[in-house]
Amino acid sequence: MFENIPILSILIWLPVLGASLVLAVGDRKQGDIARRIALTVSVLCLALCVPLWGYFDTTTAVMQYAEHADWIPTYGIEYNLGVDGIAMPLVVLTNITTLLVIMTSWTMVTYKVSQYLAAFLVMQGMIVGVFEATDSMLFYFFWEGMLIPMYLSIGIWGGERRSYAAIKFFLYTFLGSALLLVVILYLRWRANSFLISEFYALKIAMPVQISLFIGFLLAFGIKVPMWPLHTWLPDAHTEAPAGGSVILAALMLKLGAYGFIRFMMPIVPDACRQFAWLMIVLSLIAIVYVGLIALAQTDMKRLIAYSSVAHMGFVSLGCFMIYIIMQHTQDSADAYLSLEGAMVQMITHAFGSGAMFLAFGVLYRQLHSRNIKDFGGIAQTMPVFAAFFMVYVMSNVGLPGTSGFVGEFMVILSAFKASFWITFLAASTLVIAAAYTLWMYKRVFYGPIVHASINQLKDVRGMEMLVFSVLAFFVIAIGVYPDMILRVLHASVNQLVTLSLGTRL
Repeated sequence: MFENIPILSILIWLPVLGASLVLAVGDRKQGDIARRIALTVSVLCLALCVPLWGYFDTTTAVMQYAEHADWIPTYGIEYNLGVDGIAMPLVVLTNITTLLVIMTSWTMVTYKVSQYLAAFLVMQGMIVGVFEATDSMLFYFFWEGMLIPMYLSIGIWGGERRSYAAIKFFLYTFLGSALLLVVILYLRWRANSFLISEFYALKIAMPVQISLFIGFLLAFGIKVPMWPLHTWLPDAHTEAPAGGSVILAALMLKLGAYGFIRFMMPIVPDACRQFAWLMIVLSLIAIVYVGLIALAQTDMKRLIAYSSVAHMGFVSLGCFMIYIIMQHTQDSADAYLSLEGAMVQMITHAFGSGAMFLAFGVLYRQLHSRNIKDFGGIAQTMPVFAAFFMVYVMSNVGLPGTSGFVGEFMVILSAFKASFWITFLAASTLVIAAAYTLWMYKRVFYGPIVHASINQLKDVRGMEMLVFSVLAFFVIAIGVYPDMILRVLHASVNQLVTLSLGTRL
């Protein structure tokens, strides 16, 4: 259907064009014109995703809707785009998430509205570009391009320590990006091409694989973020505006895991196999230890941030458990289940964690506090909001029937045959997450009212009601019918398992 329509390019550059229009309009009429333009652009992008999803061939792992053009032919850099079953859900997720963030701008943003919207539209285009790029230098271009608008969103619209958080975010991620560039240039020298698919055929000696593994680990591990590279995230989340926290949780953390899947595991599988134990240990520390840190938090937004790190530990655990599974059971079906569980967790985490950050933004806008002790009795004045938040809490806990249960259950189920202790430690997150999440919900919504301002709170309505309804729909729909995502993943995950369990020696 899209042979003559560059739909993947439109999904990248239409938001960037929209950002230019928004900046040109400025903040006329209190930014309402800019909001309408941004909303129109986001709706158009999401509308384009509907036929893209509908006509996607789920039976093949090849890149679909491919686009090709010479970009810098002197150096062999090409403008190559395509999506497979791994990239496709993430592209759609990006468009849904950005649309919801822009919809909330009517109530959550009053300062420099046009610049705020432009930053998020540029981020949308760059993140979509990361998922669609099949040329490694094009991937790197988009990877770097998204850092600037996120840095600005934290530094301009963030909290009191926004400058510190923005600089820390940029330095951490830029360090990882520098290492990624070195790795890409080495692979280009070996493959004589920047195409990612060409890297998969390289024969690489083990010492070199280990060096590349370290480069990939630092570049992508910072983004996930894996323990102990996670320290930038709580500060960034805490100081970022609500929309920035949503994009960080729902999209940017997924970019690191996507790098593991697209680059690290297929290109250096022997090094991944050798150091799988290290990745599993780091993942379990994130799941258990960071979860315990979340339990000790008194800052509501910081608690949600640490919770996000803990749940992302399941993504890296699912990715690298495939090597332990094959070592113990030789059952590729269990390895397949583990990796597919990691992919599902990437998507479901976006709705649960992103929704909680957005919901916190509603509270902060009215109370201007992050301390849990300042809240209490909110369910009395905001009953609808309390009901929505309970849905997101249940997903964060991993309640069956919600999206948060699916990916974690798949990873735990696949790991059980390989190692009881890994399974036991991973499953402990169900108890830990229930402890800090339900404790927080009880204090915030059903605790004693300590401030008279609680009685003046206004419940969600209008645009906010629509946004929270959409998020609640996805939380429940994916929990009840995960096959809507799984059927798209099957073929591409199967190919990824084959590549990741092979050898490049």
